[in-house]
Amino acid sequence: MEPPKRRRSNTRARLLEGALEVFAERGFHGASVEDICERAGFTRGAFYSNFGSKDELVLALFQATTDRLLGQIEALLPDLANQPGTLLDAVLGLLDETAPDQRQWHLISAEFTLHALRDPEAAEALNKQRAMFRKSLTRLVEQIAEAGGLELTVPAEQFVRMVMALHEGARSQSLLEPREVPAGSLEHTFLPMVLEAVSRPSR
Repeated sequence: MEPPKRRRSNTRARLLEGALEVFAERGFHGASVEDICERAGFTRGAFYSNFGSKDELVLALFQATTDRLLGQIEALLPDLANQPGTLLDAVLGLLDETAPDQRQWHLISAEFTLHALRDPEAAEALNKQRAMFRKSLTRLVEQIAEAGGLELTVPAEQFVRMVMALHEGARSQSLLEPREVPAGSLEHTFLPMVLEAVSRPSR
């Protein structure tokens, strides 16, 4: 018999995987709990024993993705901490690799953001999740800058917000115009310039 804790973890993982597919196909509002359960091979009872709502499930998807990204960035630090430019390239690569299907992920992220703009409770929950991600990423940026002998001339969190904004906007353009704006091209062109503009050697 599979241990209950592992069984629950596997159930959550399958529900998340099924939801990712269904949301991308039918949209956040178009997908029902029944659709997600059917895709994952579970009952409504299994869904509600793991998630209180579709909102909670989407936030769990975001959390799993950002946790994986942060873990991968932390793994890069020992070898690349003294090469900020190289590390920036590696982080940008991970931003695209963490979500295996960029179109699928962008559809879900964009639609849930629109949902949050209309729903104060969803906005509060999304802001809380994003704040935790920014806090962790800001800490990593500060470690990278210190190890590389750099001092940011703007608050590290503002730099992180700008990186996220550029990446999300660039991804939208790349998906709509893949030939004119290859994935990652805007980030790799402009973020090193921005980093140089907002940093200086540590005193």
